[in-house]
This record gives sequence, structure tokens and C-alpha cells, in this order.
Amino acid sequence: MSQIQDNTNPNKLDRAGIWISGLCAVHCLALPVLLPLLPLLGATFFAQVWFERTILSISMLIGGVALTSGAMRYHGQYYPLVLLFTGGTIYWFKDIFGHHYEPFTIAIGALLIVTGHWINMRLCRQCRCCNSSVFSAQAANK
Repeated sequence: MSQIQDNTNPNKLDRAGIWISGLCAVHCLALPVLLPLLPLLGATFFAQVWFERTILSISMLIGGVALTSGAMRYHGQYYPLVLLFTGGTIYWFKDIFGHHYEPFTIAIGALLIVTGHWINMRLCRQCRCCNSSVFSAQAANK
């Protein structure tokens, strides 16, 4: 029986998750500055809570898939997933301490999400069981 290799790169999902959560953080931090200009642009939906939570939900979904995949397939560590969901929860309830502290809670939530992805990428790269897989640096150089 031939074994079919999975040619998807687990780092792509981590990178996508980092970019999406980073863009979400920039969106949330830049919105107060750009908010007066939104009606002129016809883009008031950017200021809606449903829009922010939709982007965050997509980020968490991609992150959940990437980090669960990395843990189950490669390194067996689930703490990056805990970082992801802790950051997502902080991000979801960003105004829990009031609007004055919202930029700080956004930054902390985004930092935890990005850290979870970054740790997952490092663990996937350092995994000893992956040295012969299509994801290792050695296999890429062949």
C-alpha cells in the first residue's frame, strides 16, 4: 500500500494566522483615528462590532486548525493552542476594562495569538520525527 504524502505546509496556516491577527490588531488600533473619515469613504461597516468579531473568528478558526494540526501531526505540544485561545478571548472582550485600556488589551491579545503561531512554527521545524518528512529543512534542500 502506498502512503500518500500531505503536501500542505503547516507553516502556511501559521503565517496566515499571524497576518490575519496582525491586520486585525492594526484595524482595531487605527480605527479610532480613521473613524471620522469612514462616512466619507462609505465604509462604516469597518467600525461595526460584527465585522471585528468576524475577522477575529476567522483568525481563530485558521489558528485552531494550524495549531491543532501541528500538535497532532508533529510535535505533540498543545500550549500554543492555549496561547491562541487565551489571546482570542482577551481580544474578543477587549473593552472589558473600559475604552481607555482597549488598545492595551488588543495588543496583549494579538501578541498572544501571534506568539502561539510563532511557537507552533518553531516546534514544527524542530520536531525530530519530522526530519525525514516533506516539511523539514533537510527534505527541502534535496
